[in-house]
Amino acid sequence: MGKNKAKLNQKISFSRRSLGSENEAVPAPLARLANKTHRVSLPRGKPTGYSARGTGGVFLEEESAAADADFNVSPRQSRGVLHTNKKIVVIGGGTGTFTVLSGLKYYPVDLAAVVTMADDGGSTGRLRDEFGVLPPGDLRQCLVALSEAGEVMRKLFNHRFDSGELAGHNFGNIFISTLEQVTGSLDQALDVAGRLLNIRGRVIPVTLSKVGLIAELKNGKVLEGESALSDYQLVSRFGIKKIYLKPKAKANKKAIDAIEDADLVVVGPGNLYASLIPNFLVDGIGRALVASKAKKVYVANLMNKNGHTDDFCVSDYVRALESVIGKKRVFDAVIYNTKKPTQALLRKYADEGSPVETSSECFKEGFRLVGANLLADEIAKTAKKDLLRRTLIRHDPKKLASVLMQSL
Repeated sequence: MGKNKAKLNQKISFSRRSLGSENEAVPAPLARLANKTHRVSLPRGKPTGYSARGTGGVFLEEESAAADADFNVSPRQSRGVLHTNKKIVVIGGGTGTFTVLSGLKYYPVDLAAVVTMADDGGSTGRLRDEFGVLPPGDLRQCLVALSEAGEVMRKLFNHRFDSGELAGHNFGNIFISTLEQVTGSLDQALDVAGRLLNIRGRVIPVTLSKVGLIAELKNGKVLEGESALSDYQLVSRFGIKKIYLKPKAKANKKAIDAIEDADLVVVGPGNLYASLIPNFLVDGIGRALVASKAKKVYVANLMNKNGHTDDFCVSDYVRALESVIGKKRVFDAVIYNTKKPTQALLRKYADEGSPVETSSECFKEGFRLVGANLLADEIAKTAKKDLLRRTLIRHDPKKLASVLMQSL
């Protein structure tokens, strides 16, 4: 190098903070990627303060300043061009979406969660009834899943009061609803909450309309509200004649844009009628998914829900989703669990339902079946004053994320 020309050496590396705390294990594929770098040259004039920390989980560590720059970059980047991270959209709600996001956030991808707005049970339902706000519960779970804030902040947003007039309420739900009233917009409320929690990704309500879920059964009974449908134990016996949102909902443009721009769209896992189907009842969401050039993957549930999906196999779930999406063979692949819970565990939680299995029909449906051991080693725990019954046998976030990343 000449005296009048310095060389700028900057390193792009995966931030330890973006990979998780020191106590969290970094997924092996990402650890290997973080340790492999290739050197390329970038054009002149790149601002030295540039940082992709918020979206790509990377940062620039400046060592000197000059007109030219040499970067250590990941194997994805070649020919002097910094390629953007792959975009993954997860559609759903509840603990299933929380699990998917919790695992994927450790990979160098741009994440967005498109979240159902039909929830009306538990703390969320009380806030909707008392203050007329949009449902915060599923949004809160996604925010916490994507959070890179400290443990105290994550625990704060998940804290559930167990006594007094606030018993059963969740602090995060109250906080988001309060922000919605203060800012006048749920979108702005989520932006503020996202900054506080330092989230790695975006949380997008599927609609900003205030809607209720209505299910008409074949015996003539009408169930009004997502909680009424979830609590009714005879859905399988009579069957659903029609399911819809009231009033009709207009899709959030941010949700449409995210689906259309995605490289991979993940649907599920989650309660079929409460967490998944309501998203596609919003006008435009199904069409956006069909039109998207993204790879589309459905993650099958571990367990059927007694009274709702008794004896369902994987293909039954797929057909139910296809009927509301409006197109057959919309999914490129279906991921399912191959390891059954122990008999002792199944007996202990027999009221949840039976394991979801594959059948010979699955191989005729036109999608690729991907089986793996996705079962979490530990049984999920719930708060004492939680007003909702939640699934206790769940997917392992890291195992599931590893399989999903192979779909990109």
